[in-house]
Amino acid sequence: QAQPVESGGGLVQAGDSLKLSCEASGGTASNYRSWFRQAPGKEREFVAGISWSGSATYYADSVKGRFTISRDNTKNTVYLQMNSLKPEDTAVYYCAAPRFSTYNYKDPADFGPWGQGTQVTVSS
Repeated sequence: QAQPVESGGGLVQAGDSLKLSCEASGGTASNYRSWFRQAPGKEREFVAGISWSGSATYYADSVKGRFTISRDNTKNTVYLQMNSLKPEDTAVYYCAAPRFSTYNYKDPADFGPWGQGTQVTVSS
């Protein structure tokens, strides 16, 4: 499995939008992908996930209605459109694929390898 490369982060104000990208190849047969984030001093947490076809998407309650996950399989790229950003969204954002064919889509321990992530900072 190739290491993912995340991009698109930055410093924005509350209420602004950002679109993150994650380019990666390989993965399990499901080719499911998730976005996770990790704030300073906190554990890595699930943000959003998407199936290979894009027909199934999953979101953490904290981002539901504000974030949208999508993918372009011709480019091996997964996106995270983030609207109405809040200071509590500040974190390093990572994407990853499941390590195994059976996984808990919310558990970062079931995912990898990890890239460098992209920093999102939302000022109030």
